[in-house]
Amino acid sequence: MTRQPETRIAKRFGKLKQEGRAGLVTFLTAGDPDLDTASEIMMGLPNAGADLIEIGMPFSDPMADGPAIQASSLRALKAGMTLVKTLDMVRAFRQNDDHTPVILMGYYNPIYIYGVDKFLNDAAGLVDGLIMVDLPPEEENELCLPALDAGINFIYLTAPTTTDDRLPRVLEHASGFVYYVSITGITGTAAAANDDVAQKIGRIKNHTDLPVAVGFGIRTPEQAAAIAGVADAVVVGSALVDVLKANLDEHNRARPMLSDNVLALVRDLAEGIRGVNKKETVV
Repeated sequence: MTRQPETRIAKRFGKLKQEGRAGLVTFLTAGDPDLDTASEIMMGLPNAGADLIEIGMPFSDPMADGPAIQASSLRALKAGMTLVKTLDMVRAFRQNDDHTPVILMGYYNPIYIYGVDKFLNDAAGLVDGLIMVDLPPEEENELCLPALDAGINFIYLTAPTTTDDRLPRVLEHASGFVYYVSITGITGTAAAANDDVAQKIGRIKNHTDLPVAVGFGIRTPEQAAAIAGVADAVVVGSALVDVLKANLDEHNRARPMLSDNVLALVRDLAEGIRGVNKKETVV
């Protein structure tokens, strides 16, 4: 196991463990559909029940994402969102909330162009974790190890196709938590069977003491509650992005109730998850 930076992520999972429940991780793209609306939603997420906040860094070629999140990234870019503005958005959030963990998820290209050292210096203290879809463990020197040195967790993805032989390499320098992608494919597709998820989580936990969060394909409070019975956290993204999209006008501008409607789904998801007592759950 690698060194573990003491971030808000570890503190939040410690609190969740004390409460005997799984956490809710929400994903939305920075700057979608515009910076002000995205910031308004982000500010409201903790009170709506989000335990950890995952923010997508807009990128023009989000190859691991389905149509909904691809479209959200393109909307944000068209609205002028940049990595500098993404960090500014987190900085503004931190003025009112210094406790909720924030994870940036995306692709290496924007950080590479920004400059790794400059990015980590600017992100330190604001951002708690990074998820880089296109940086495998073999490229750990690019960002993973420098991020750990900067006090930022580097969160690795595992999948149903990750073998027992591969898991130790993937988890060698993982920190914060492990993100289990419950399906083979892109975001926003059908959810995996709960029994299969429970089995795969057990296999991951044979190799690490880190919490395991499960994402991809979870769309409803009922699905979230079912996964909460076997996982340490539930990640929901595409369903929230779909609600956001449904509240845009024909010019992709926010309608008046957009933020309220997105946060309403977050509340429903949180209520479903919080109704599951993990201490009574047998995996």
